[in-house]
Amino acid sequence: MASKWRLAGMEVPFISSDSVKWIEVSVSSSNNNNISSDNVASLTEDCASCSVLENPSQYLIWRIHKNLPTSLELLHVSSSHQFTILGLRINFPFPLSPFAFICSSNNTNIHVLHVLTVSGIAFRLKFSSNFSVYESTPLFPNQDILEFNLVNYGTVPITRVAATAGCVVVGRNDGSVASFQLGILHPGSPGFQQELRDDTGIGRLWGLMSRGRMLGPVQDLVIVEALGKMLLFVLHSDGIFRVWDLSSHSRIFSHTMTNQVSEGALPMRLWVGEAKGSSGIIPFAILYKLTLEVGMEMIYVFSLHCKLGDKLLLSLESSIQDIPLDEGACIDVKLTSKKIWILKDSGLIFHNLSDNDVTEEEPCCYAMQEEFVAEQLFQSSECSSDDLLSITHSLVTPKDHVVSFVSSIFFRRLLHPGVHHNIVLRATLLDYNRHWTDSEFQNLTVDGLKKEIISLIEHEAVAESPLSIFYGWKNFCARYFHHWCKNNEPYGLFVRSSTGAVGLLRKNSMSVFRSLESIELLVDGCSDELGDLVSFGLEFSDDHSEREILFGLLRCIISISHQLGKSASAIFYESLVGTPTISAEELVPCLLKILQTGYSSSVVALNMSDLGADVGREKELANHKNLRKFSIDMLLSLHALGKKAVSWDRMLNVLESYLQFLVPRKILQDLDAGAVFNISTSILVQATCQIAKVMFESALDVLLFISYLLSIGGQIGISHDDMSRMQLEFIPMIQEIVFEWLIILFFGTTPSESPTLEDFSSQLSSLQIGSNGGKRSWNDKLGKCDFTLAFILLLNFQSSSGDPSHISLRCFPSPQEVTSSVWGFTSWVIWGKTGEESSSFLKRSTQLSLILLKHGQYDAVKYLLTGTEANLQKEKTFRSIQDSDGDWCVLQHLLGCCLLAQAQCELHGLLKEKKVCEAVRCFFRAASGQGAFQALQSLSHEAGLPNLGFNGCLSSAAWKLHYYQWAMQIFEQYSVSEGACQFALAALEQVDEALSPKDDCHGGNPLNESAATIKGRLWANVFKFTLDLNLLHDAYCAIISNPDEESKCICLRRFIIVLYERKAAKLLCDGQLPFIGIAEKIERELAWKADRSDILAKPNPYELLYAFEMQRHNWRKAASYMYLYSARLRTEPVPKDSQHMLSALQERLNGLSAAINALHLVHPAYAWIDPFSGKNSIQNEHYPRKKAKKTVIEQLVGSDIQPQCLQSYIDIDKLEKEYVLTSAAYLLSTRNVKWTFNGINEVPSDLVDLLVQTNFYDMAFTVLLKFWKGSRLRRELEIVFFAMSLKCCPNKVDSACLGTHGLLLTSSKDEVVVHGSPDNIAAAHQYKGNGQWETLELYLIKYKDFHAGLPIVVAETLLRTDPRIELPLWLICMFKGDRRERTWGMTSQESSPASLFRLYVDYSRYTEATNLLLEYIESYSSMKPTDIINRKRPFSVWFPYTAIESLWCQLEELIRSGHMVDQCAKLKKLLHGTLLSHLKLLKVDSDDAISAASS
Repeated sequence: MASKWRLAGMEVPFISSDSVKWIEVSVSSSNNNNISSDNVASLTEDCASCSVLENPSQYLIWRIHKNLPTSLELLHVSSSHQFTILGLRINFPFPLSPFAFICSSNNTNIHVLHVLTVSGIAFRLKFSSNFSVYESTPLFPNQDILEFNLVNYGTVPITRVAATAGCVVVGRNDGSVASFQLGILHPGSPGFQQELRDDTGIGRLWGLMSRGRMLGPVQDLVIVEALGKMLLFVLHSDGIFRVWDLSSHSRIFSHTMTNQVSEGALPMRLWVGEAKGSSGIIPFAILYKLTLEVGMEMIYVFSLHCKLGDKLLLSLESSIQDIPLDEGACIDVKLTSKKIWILKDSGLIFHNLSDNDVTEEEPCCYAMQEEFVAEQLFQSSECSSDDLLSITHSLVTPKDHVVSFVSSIFFRRLLHPGVHHNIVLRATLLDYNRHWTDSEFQNLTVDGLKKEIISLIEHEAVAESPLSIFYGWKNFCARYFHHWCKNNEPYGLFVRSSTGAVGLLRKNSMSVFRSLESIELLVDGCSDELGDLVSFGLEFSDDHSEREILFGLLRCIISISHQLGKSASAIFYESLVGTPTISAEELVPCLLKILQTGYSSSVVALNMSDLGADVGREKELANHKNLRKFSIDMLLSLHALGKKAVSWDRMLNVLESYLQFLVPRKILQDLDAGAVFNISTSILVQATCQIAKVMFESALDVLLFISYLLSIGGQIGISHDDMSRMQLEFIPMIQEIVFEWLIILFFGTTPSESPTLEDFSSQLSSLQIGSNGGKRSWNDKLGKCDFTLAFILLLNFQSSSGDPSHISLRCFPSPQEVTSSVWGFTSWVIWGKTGEESSSFLKRSTQLSLILLKHGQYDAVKYLLTGTEANLQKEKTFRSIQDSDGDWCVLQHLLGCCLLAQAQCELHGLLKEKKVCEAVRCFFRAASGQGAFQALQSLSHEAGLPNLGFNGCLSSAAWKLHYYQWAMQIFEQYSVSEGACQFALAALEQVDEALSPKDDCHGGNPLNESAATIKGRLWANVFKFTLDLNLLHDAYCAIISNPDEESKCICLRRFIIVLYERKAAKLLCDGQLPFIGIAEKIERELAWKADRSDILAKPNPYELLYAFEMQRHNWRKAASYMYLYSARLRTEPVPKDSQHMLSALQERLNGLSAAINALHLVHPAYAWIDPFSGKNSIQNEHYPRKKAKKTVIEQLVGSDIQPQCLQSYIDIDKLEKEYVLTSAAYLLSTRNVKWTFNGINEVPSDLVDLLVQTNFYDMAFTVLLKFWKGSRLRRELEIVFFAMSLKCCPNKVDSACLGTHGLLLTSSKDEVVVHGSPDNIAAAHQYKGNGQWETLELYLIKYKDFHAGLPIVVAETLLRTDPRIELPLWLICMFKGDRRERTWGMTSQESSPASLFRLYVDYSRYTEATNLLLEYIESYSSMKPTDIINRKRPFSVWFPYTAIESLWCQLEELIRSGHMVDQCAKLKKLLHGTLLSHLKLLKVDSDDAISAASS
């Protein structure tokens, strides 16, 4: 259409179903019986209309869809609406006819809706414009429903319906017209129904004859108010056109229109416009269908001249305007007093109306949104996506990035405002069998949606090759465009002549139209059409020639654009705002290379593999041919321009004028009037995107054109000076223009970020845009695809201007107002409110960044600031900018805040570390720049940034000190310890200089703190941050570097606590840390920690103290702390279960053992500890006692009397005693035997008994040997062996194996082992044998050296317990001793054969006694000759003669008593003989001894 008619504007969508929340209500009916469905013309096409309500300006839009014929949708829209609006969907019981009418009532909030069903039932509904009142009920209130059946007043089918306030007019199939005063009169009242007839005078007497000839069916009805009267315009199917006065129900005009049109034309529709002011001209248009040409339609525009006298007279004007509709069916027509708007399914056109012949007036057209969507999705013939893959494949390396780069381009265009539509997207995804619930789809973020679409495309692709993914995107976009057109079919127009606003009603959206910008007209038009260029803002000295030069240059620029295709701008935009796959600096030379040499070889290979060798080769040849033609045409055109301009300098002057035309206009903003922002924000954002896109592409085309001229300058005769001018002046100028429009386009098309959870509450508190829910609801739109950054900027401007109510929110704007408002917004974005001159975009970028930071748009801020900095670096003034008034420092400061927030909110791992490093660099740069102090001091706290909190004059060092501390705090707030540590260290470097008395400014130390205090605080922060980073050595270095003693102690205490928590306490004991000057503090803090820790905590704090002191060779302190640990274990309660009790006892043993080992390293004279010294040092919080105590040895030397205080000192012996008792308690606990420790001074008598009873004999003997000496020890040993002997008696205890586990502490008489693990020692000294007899034998052999009478105790116990028991051989051998010692008779140690003999005699074991005596007497008599001399010495032989005599007497007594007479006699006889021989031998030996003595 644009090729036939001049393009005048574009469609700007601003309401879609995505922003509508529907409320459904149902209407009940009392006419449910005998209802016919053919009384009224049915709905054949979708229909919609818009009713304009004044005071205030509101629009009520109704729509009826042919696929939902029983429902009517209502939208209440005003130009002040923001994002989500309520829609009312009214469900009727019967299908509706294509008619609805809305009018106002006496109440401004209540409106009246008239509808008619196909069954002939008319409904009159009173509804509130506040649709939220219907959310709570599913039924429409019955009191607001008026229902009337028109069939009751005639059965002729109704063909057309029209209405006005209080009146419904119907046209029937027989040509009759009737009006009903619905809602005004009761249906039974006279005058409720009025038939509009031609009756006059006498005609009433003739009845039907008065009607004249029959009329055709009513084809269309229109009611219009003109000259204060409600006129009804009626068009019949036979071409008769009539006008009725509804107030008098009389016909005032009738004319047969077929006489005015082509032969055979059938009237289809009628539209009536507004009267032309005082002239009384009413234009009307009739749509005719030409029967001679199939599908051909024609609109004829007529005019009625109105003359108001005694009655209203109408006459048809002779001028007729015919408008052929060549393509597409007519959907709707709107007339104003000067224009006619025609909406066809192929586009929108308008013609100017005048009183004269207007057939020569050139019609204009408006570009529909379908064209824009098709261009964005590469679906139009002029914008193919084939070049996209070829250019991308030629530019992007490595080739693995081609897929992601192409996908980003397609997805970004899919989200472009005006293209993205949720209903369309869901319908497209359904084609891929991807289903979502409403809540699931609404919760999708931009990134989530991108992943879903890419996954679908990759799944559909045959392989993950660039070509396969590319075709997948093409297929997806083709489906999307199909569904977009299907779900956005145009329904009708709305035109408001008072404002010039023109709008379009679609199936699921609503749009207005804007006029084209001058640059759009300039690029789209040609020299013959544009006329005077001065009207476009271009001024030339010689208008005609320079005008020709300009158009020649534009043709060359457009030629380059067409050669590269629309894909070039998409690739360039993506390279600037997307993932940096290819830089913009590299992109322009690559595009120039394509213009000069064509696509790369990889593209050729790709075409070969995709299309086949033959087709691929043909395509390659076609590309080369096209390239040669382009090159030749460009050379010829440029040569011709050069000749026409005479010099390239003149051509560059013309081009420079054109470049000024591309610069964003500067408009001073009047905040009080708010003229720029007096329209819907959505309209402004959509229009801004369209214009910014055109301006960006135009500026980019000029950049490519200048670069192309530089590359071929030698071929077309450009001088060196002109080339230098282009390189040094034009290129930077164009790059800045491109960047400015890029920023505007970026704001308009980039979806906003969702607020992070951490910042959400602060976001709400910082917005401060009023308590009105509608003004806060836009915050919920953050993160949605259709809510771009431009909305945030616009709404922030409105909220920051004070009370937003002062902004004039009028009706919808005219096409010209939309475009002018865009220029106001773009001027505000680039130049700010005042439009002040600036050498760069630097200051304005920081102002915009503050707005975006306030709402958590970190990605946008990062791109804006980094892009601004990169653009500045291309300019020669970059160094001067850094040294200027601090704007560069503000940029670095804001960029640092942005990067830090990004690192804290979203990223992890290496990406987070990278962001943190970049943020650190930015803050350091901000602090080091010129003018940083003044610039950063002016930042507003309302921007959502932490307040810097400084005022007054500061020196450079003081400023850096303060700023570094602020940066340290902000990094700490975001839990980024690495960055905080760096700024704490940097601040430390500035302290001395900042507090120097040479500083002329006195604001550097507002708290008057000393340098030591500030350093102490900073070193404490360094300690904290390094500790958070688990840099333990660095944390310790921060402690010892801290000059503040109090802070140092606090940090040291925290350091020790953290070491315990992280199980890294051994760091203090491995000798790696220097304890210079703080060893005492470390010991005190370790002791403080130990005293306040759970005694069973792991790792054990006392063990750390022990290791710490041992490493420093403080043996006695090490022993003291371990003893204190053992004492706490003894005194503090522990869980009563056996496992915990055993663990506690084992720990006590370990502690005591460690203490003993430590004291063994001390000289014996000093091997003692004070059990209270450790406790006292712990309780002394800061300064331990410095005065040394006297040692035990010193006190003994100084006094002969042992003082009482010596009782508090503990030596190794006491420790060993406690160790023994603790070991005993441990062993008893293993058998669940409880015993309470009451100290080492007195051993309970029951302890040894418990140990013996539980078979812990080793432990029992250890206790005895450790605690008793002399006679007490002998007595206790006898008691133990008495108990052990009892266990061996069969009639007393079971002789089965009773395994014992004891602590073998004695290896000899003089050696006692008192420390070590009980289990380990028991395993090492496992005794032989398992029975009780073996046990008794083992311990009797071991301990008889301590008490020689122990065998007697054992034997006597056994014989007393069981007189008939047979004593074990090993026991008898103990009495007999070594056979070599028997030369002395029965004499020996305490446990001698004589002792055994007496026991036999005492316990009536006469046989054993006799045999024992005989054995020794015979041994005596049978000595070797060499031993006889010894036997003959005085007193060398002794026998227990008293016991022998007792045995003799006992035998005689038994014989006398008659008991065992034979046995006793036998024993007596043996005894008598033996004794007789023995005595004789003794006589001889005695004589020999006397003789020897006398001689």
